Amino acid sequence: MIELSRRDDCALLTLNRPQVMNALTFAMLDELEGHLEEVVHMGVRAVIVTGAGDRAFCAGADIDEYRSRPPIENKRRMQRGQALFQRLEELPLLSVAAINGYALGGGLELALACTFRVAVRGARLGCPEIRLGVIPGYGATQRLPRLVGPARARQLILTGRMIDADRAEAIGLVDRVVEGDVVQAAVEFAAEFTCHSLPVLTLAREAIRRADRVPFADGLAAEAELGAIAYALEDSAEGIAAFKEKRTPRFRDR
Repeated sequence: MIELSRRDDCALLTLNRPQVMNALTFAMLDELEGHLEEVVHMGVRAVIVTGAGDRAFCAGADIDEYRSRPPIENKRRMQRGQALFQRLEELPLLSVAAINGYALGGGLELALACTFRVAVRGARLGCPEIRLGVIPGYGATQRLPRLVGPARARQLILTGRMIDADRAEAIGLVDRVVEGDVVQAAVEFAAEFTCHSLPVLTLAREAIRRADRVPFADGLAAEAELGAIAYALEDSAEGIAAFKEKRTPRFRDR
């Protein structure tokens, strides 16, 4: 139900249940875990996540799997989803969600776990859980405020309303709105950073993540520590040499 393929130098993960708008099941989370282990060994430079068909990226978790279960079991299942999305967020490869339609509930949470989000014009995004008498369980209450600010996150989560791709871009929820083939657009978007050193990209991403999670002084300390690691890499020497010699650097990811 989640297909793993390759598009240029990107791994492509496709949620493939178009008949139910690619709703996430527990079995799909198991597949996602296996695929995340595979992609780091594929020799790719980025990961793209999308949905099959032209209606939905992902319409959310399959709510029927949560009904009539004891709270402790639902808590464990939510924690599993959270852990997998955290794994996606922390991959040594940057990721792009190619949002080809509705991205709702757990689907939006999956997109939030990606490093970037590219959406086709006309896509709709939101957290409708409140309308069902539940709340997001795969990370939206934590990632969304960090991305768009607490006020906008409250509006989306507490009203359950959807916004279109253009509005999502305006508030920083989406990085780029495109026409046509959103997966190809995501590949081209990824090319803007995959030309750089992968380990240095990972270090920079980690420094940025610390800004949301630790006090300012601790963030500066982390920046200095991660920056020192970057300067010790071979790619740093190559990048500096290329700058001085006025040529394109040839990074080797080490």
